[in-house]
Amino acid sequence: MQTVLPLETEIRERVLKEFEKNPRAMTPSIARTLGIGEVHVIRHMPNGKSRELDIKRWEELIRSFEDLGKVHVIVNTGVVVLECFGQFGNFSTMGEWFNVQTSTIDMHIRHVELHSVFAVEKPGHMDGVNTLSFQFFNREGQTAFKVFLTFGGDAPPAPKVEQFKALTEKFLLKQD
Repeated sequence: MQTVLPLETEIRERVLKEFEKNPRAMTPSIARTLGIGEVHVIRHMPNGKSRELDIKRWEELIRSFEDLGKVHVIVNTGVVVLECFGQFGNFSTMGEWFNVQTSTIDMHIRHVELHSVFAVEKPGHMDGVNTLSFQFFNREGQTAFKVFLTFGGDAPPAPKVEQFKALTEKFLLKQD
């Protein structure tokens, strides 16, 4: 059984209070407000809306994104937010870099820096429509990148929901 430290309990309570105030709040904004890494916000989302996946299987998970078709990818450096809409594929590895190079996504990931990954279901911050995403974080708890299967506007179509659920279950972190 996993032991919860007092500080972690305090963080969870603070995160839950922020989501009570605004369930559509952007998770990076909550992290800045609370002065914590975004990973803590994601880890403590209410109602099981985030589930930690097995980061040791990062490559298999990323390769599985090819079957999702076009997705919305977001990289937030804290200074710049870069978004693209495209399809994963044409994978390669060169040294510490795992590459995704298609006509719509050109992404180079320093995989040794990936520390955790979550499947996240959350109301969109603009319209409240449910979003489905896989979110990767570095050792410091900052976002590495996010892959959204849906990005608001319309409710997620049933096939996307099923793909999301299947990948979440396949890569779910098994607790000891």
